[in-house]
Amino acid sequence: MRNMQKLLDKERIMQKKTITIYDTTLRDGSQTAGISLSIQDKINISKILDWLKIDVIEGGWPGSNPKDDQFFEDISKTDLKHSRIAAFGSTRRKGVTCDDDQIIQSLVKSNADIITIVAKTWDFQVTKALNMSLDENLELISDTVSYLKSKAFEVYLDAEHFYDGYKENADYALKCLKAAEQAGADMLVLCDTNGGTLPNEVSLITQKVTSLVDIPVGVHFHNDTGVAVANSMAAVEAGAVSVQGTINGYGERCGNCDLITFIPNAVLKMGFDCSSAQSLEHITEVSRFVSEISNLPHNEHRPYAGAYAFAHKGGIHVSALQKDTRTYEHVEPKLVGNHRKVIISELSGKSNVEFKAKELGIEIDKELNISKDVLKKIKDLEEKGFQFEAAEGSFELIIRASTGEYKPFFKFISFRLITEMFGQGHLECEATIKIEVNGQIEHTAANGAGPVEAMDNALRKALTKFYPEIQNMHLSDYKVRVLNEGEGTGSSVRVLIDQTDSKRHWGTVGVSQNIIEASWMALVDGIEFMLFKNRNK
Repeated sequence: MRNMQKLLDKERIMQKKTITIYDTTLRDGSQTAGISLSIQDKINISKILDWLKIDVIEGGWPGSNPKDDQFFEDISKTDLKHSRIAAFGSTRRKGVTCDDDQIIQSLVKSNADIITIVAKTWDFQVTKALNMSLDENLELISDTVSYLKSKAFEVYLDAEHFYDGYKENADYALKCLKAAEQAGADMLVLCDTNGGTLPNEVSLITQKVTSLVDIPVGVHFHNDTGVAVANSMAAVEAGAVSVQGTINGYGERCGNCDLITFIPNAVLKMGFDCSSAQSLEHITEVSRFVSEISNLPHNEHRPYAGAYAFAHKGGIHVSALQKDTRTYEHVEPKLVGNHRKVIISELSGKSNVEFKAKELGIEIDKELNISKDVLKKIKDLEEKGFQFEAAEGSFELIIRASTGEYKPFFKFISFRLITEMFGQGHLECEATIKIEVNGQIEHTAANGAGPVEAMDNALRKALTKFYPEIQNMHLSDYKVRVLNEGEGTGSSVRVLIDQTDSKRHWGTVGVSQNIIEASWMALVDGIEFMLFKNRNK
């Protein structure tokens, strides 16, 4: 079996075909509900896409809004090492020449490397949406492409609704492509704008088109049926040489082809080559960066780039991984800049604890049965509602304490919280904390908008003079989950807290019927974890 795989890999290498990657995160991706990118956000995303060696970055639609106009002006002054910039727009308006069409002139003024023109190629859309004749639409395509070519631009035609159009009136859909080709277009991009086409249809139609035209064919898929990546894979197998998509699959409705999944699939699974193959180990970092800039939570179950993409929870799986990682992993995580994660939970076996300890650089003496003791403690805590999948900081402290490496950096004595309402809607909390550090009692207070912020501020205030590095950390996320809803207000809650400094981030957990106590547990573990790591580099 292994020899057969080697033969297949060798055959793919010999047949390797190069494709280009066209990113439209800054336009299509920005149409995602909840995303609003500033000009600087768009510049920062462009820089990291350039770092990933994305071939083309579509920056937006000049002339449609001031932000996109400013972006094209600013990006022209940005030193990109690899990527070229594309400006997106539509064909000229009916009854207006290209010289007089404001959108066309804005495209010309954008100074982009590539102009991508969207045009209707489905007869239904032409007559219903544009309210014009089929011949008039062909004329708009031809005039616009030839005009932009006369201005020395590289021109792509985004054939909107192409797959739907082809299925209903193949002759007309192909006429639209031919009109652009004859006018000098450099690439024809087949779009599945409604996202309803399936891979078998994509394969047949794309293969037919590539056999009928003499210029490169690209594709652009939406994800309304959940197969945008699969469609893109089918298209390149059928002869397409360029794929449009977005980072993390962002886009209106259900999103676009997810380049974070497509690129590794194309390179590692299909044997295709692209410029981003040289930077594949950065793809997880790029995925997270764009999530952060877009102010959306990162999908941790995302293929390749999710925190749980290579996570293993069951003890049998982990035992097999220790023998050979191929037993439960389809690629090496490091190829895509990710890493293996062994999760400690109620499903864990002794092998999970030992594997996790090794991952953390902890040597466990098997004769002392430490892993067995830790496993029992973990399972007892999970019975109470603790969960360590997203709280590796708390888990590591438990292991380090069992080996004797970790001792608490301060002793808790007491805290008190006061909540006051001042005037209409102005609520303020005060936390008073008493702790002991190296035999010295520290008693201090601090305010906060809520009880957790007040406790966090007071604890930092009390500890900073002993441990100045606490000033470099901050709380980045705070989650509360009710564990036994049937108990009403007496339910236990689990609090997960993420904290970060300039170098790393870590999660900790607390559980109690009292949300303040649960929050306190997680906050304390977070500080203790940072102090321990700083002193044990």
